Amino acid sequence: MNRERLRELLEEVRGGELDLDEALESLARLPFVDTKDARVDTHRALRQGLPEVVFGQGKTPEQIRDIVRALIDAEQDVMVTRIEADPARFVLDALGTGSYEVAARLLWTGPEEVPDQGQGKIVVVSAGTADIPVAAEAAAVARRYGNRVEQLFDVGVSGIHRLLASSDVLREGRVLIVVAGMEGALPSVVGGLVDKPVIAVPTSVGYGASFGGLAALLGMLTSCASNISVVNIDNGFGAAHVATLINRL
Repeated sequence: MNRERLRELLEEVRGGELDLDEALESLARLPFVDTKDARVDTHRALRQGLPEVVFGQGKTPEQIRDIVRALIDAEQDVMVTRIEADPARFVLDALGTGSYEVAARLLWTGPEEVPDQGQGKIVVVSAGTADIPVAAEAAAVARRYGNRVEQLFDVGVSGIHRLLASSDVLREGRVLIVVAGMEGALPSVVGGLVDKPVIAVPTSVGYGASFGGLAALLGMLTSCASNISVVNIDNGFGAAHVATLINRL
């Protein structure tokens, strides 16, 4: 159940197309549905404007299948993040619908082209090729949330001319997501070039002293660029979620 479906339901009752008891039965399924191992939130889209998202990592293929089926039955588009190819194939075969994006590790059941609901464009910037999995997740989630997205990959500070050559792309963004590992310097540079919100995403990419992304996280948290906010290590999904909310304002 989302805002659009609830509005349709109420309009059908008002127009006499739907019996009141049938409408009450539909609403009685709110706000959650129980599966064998989960309590699935079907009310989130009404509360927050964005539906429940399934975190695939750590769940069995069967658990993911049951959760996705419950959301589909509740007439929701479904997004599963951090799901590998084999479990995704199992879920898609079991449900007979949906698609999978390998680079982003994202399973999706819903319209192939989601209508643009943003005020502008989200630009996803990645420091290095090794950071692409996290950046791809951010870009894919942002697109499925109804944003126009532009990607700018492999423009880290070790070759700053690559970034500066695309300064026009940076300035076109209404919100920027900047993904970097190692020392995490890229968001500070981007923040100094634009007058828009920058969401920094540290990745776990780097040698020993990067401490699995902790060095990048601390570098971003202590940035001198005042337009930067930071999400957790490798959290491309969280960055896209916040960017979407900003882009809809």
